[in-house]
Amino acid sequence: MRTIIPVGAVLAMLAVTTPAIAAERIETPTVTVADGVTQPVFGYADAIRERVWVDSDFDSDRDGVKDVIRVDLIRPAATEHGLKAPVIIDNSPYYTTLGRGNESELKADTDGDGLLDRWPLFYDNYFVPRGYAIALVDMLGTAGSTGCPTIQGANENATGPAVVDWLNGRRDAHDSNGDPVVVDWHNGRSGMIGKSYDGSLAMAAAASGVDGLSTVVPISGPYNYYDYTRGNGIVTRGNNYLGSLARTITADDPARQSRCAPVWNEIAADDGDEHGDYTPFWDERNYLDDAAKIKASVFLVHGIQDDNVRADHFSKFWQALKTYDVPRKLWVGRVGHIDPFEFRRDEWVDTLHHWFDYWLQGVDNGIMSEPRVDVEPSVGVWEQHADWPIPGTGNVNVWLRPGADSAGELALTPAKGAPTTRSFVDNPSQTEATMINNPDQPNGNRLAFLSPPLAEDLRISGTPVVDVVASSSLDEAYFGAILVEYGPSRQNNRSGDGILQTTLPEQCYGESSPSDDGCYRPVAYRPTDVTQWRVTKGIRDGQNRDSVATSEPMTPGSMYDISIPLLPEDYVFSAGNRIGVIIVGSYRGYSAETLASRPTITVDTKVSHLSLPVLGGQQAARRAGIPQR
Repeated sequence: MRTIIPVGAVLAMLAVTTPAIAAERIETPTVTVADGVTQPVFGYADAIRERVWVDSDFDSDRDGVKDVIRVDLIRPAATEHGLKAPVIIDNSPYYTTLGRGNESELKADTDGDGLLDRWPLFYDNYFVPRGYAIALVDMLGTAGSTGCPTIQGANENATGPAVVDWLNGRRDAHDSNGDPVVVDWHNGRSGMIGKSYDGSLAMAAAASGVDGLSTVVPISGPYNYYDYTRGNGIVTRGNNYLGSLARTITADDPARQSRCAPVWNEIAADDGDEHGDYTPFWDERNYLDDAAKIKASVFLVHGIQDDNVRADHFSKFWQALKTYDVPRKLWVGRVGHIDPFEFRRDEWVDTLHHWFDYWLQGVDNGIMSEPRVDVEPSVGVWEQHADWPIPGTGNVNVWLRPGADSAGELALTPAKGAPTTRSFVDNPSQTEATMINNPDQPNGNRLAFLSPPLAEDLRISGTPVVDVVASSSLDEAYFGAILVEYGPSRQNNRSGDGILQTTLPEQCYGESSPSDDGCYRPVAYRPTDVTQWRVTKGIRDGQNRDSVATSEPMTPGSMYDISIPLLPEDYVFSAGNRIGVIIVGSYRGYSAETLASRPTITVDTKVSHLSLPVLGGQQAARRAGIPQR
């Protein structure tokens, strides 16, 4: 077996020879590839650590000086001797406040020399020895960068592209002494990665079309901040949420909070909390509209049970990536707001390694020939598919047939006879549990519809939509819809976003220095046996029935078409269980607001229906025993 000596060790040995001999023997270092991936032949403890400030084009705190972006860099020592390295960038607002990863790691300069000693997450430990540089970027307005956070505003979104420009010689930067810092070791390719806020910043950078950004790996990120804070015209995050988040990510800097208060007051005045409509304010916080500009490949990851950044963010962007034929990959796990390092660790590190090697190091390892999508329809059951929704899925109309005072029925055809209606009174204090419990019993604050027990498993993949024809007794009404499985099943508990952290032994990925290792506590799912399960949900403001950009009062007593898209799902209803559809008004716990009034809502059960994305389409629905007559 061939022994590989790290380049750092080689350079140390050559340093004791005469300069002439060293000059003869040193060759330009290059990465080593085996089994389709780069190998850890470069050192970590001796890696070069730097801190620079990159110029921006913004003065977001209005002090008359352009903001600067602080960047902490770590790169192999071999880059000083000719190695050309790509850069993996994590641009984040959390490095000095909430921290990164499941263990909330913060940046730390432990010896006070002005350079970073502790690097959050495992990227540095794992990838630097394999010939990569890592850049941890303080988002503009946070930590060591100057300016004010504007919560996905233009200044924040430009942070990543500015760093990519600097790496490629298109923008200036300086060190702590004010001296220019020029990059001569970069191979011209950069990638961005990050979870949640960091993921949205990665997607924003991709949507800018900046040259030199080769790939992005957004994890559980909001890609349209209107959708993050709103639900089809209804405010879901509470009033002035953006200002609240801005204060959270600057909690370590009271002086900045005071200085930025006027900026945040303007945001609060412009965000439209009073009506919940989509306005031009949201355009710079919406990357869907700029998907055509994307030049980078995209590896999306999301938890289908994420009640923080809901699953419609990944599904809408996945469709946009398909529209523009962007090179892409997708993982969808049965978890909440969780990084794949915490729910599928070994497979994640291996897949991410292959992905970055292909897009940043140019290693032809076949990853783009693999199925595009990994999805987990049931707890612990992972499948690979060519696309998502899964090919072979077809929308099936399931009609809401009237019942008496208890549950109505679900069927593949409308009820016969004349139109019928069912009414209920909106109850803004009703909990989700009350909405879905005991569907066979009367409840004057909801409507329930049930299928018979299924004859065989039924798989859905995509976005269900509940279309009701309904009226309100007032000029306004909220509409909520819930898809439920009734019957025993095993699910991943939503508590803790579906994961349980254990303590020992730690699992290590990559190499270490005296002050930083790549070791983390293992995690596991929280499986639970239930007798009913809320599969997915959706809401709609009746005044935004035609457009999220325009509110139009309802005429009391008039019937309207109200379309309620539910959150996307990939789910298996088990044989013997029943599918339930629950219709409500206000949706406490999903919406941050409820109506002061309590309108009576009347639903036409002749024409209202659920559009269900069924794998196998109409035939599969029939085989499962959903009635046809």
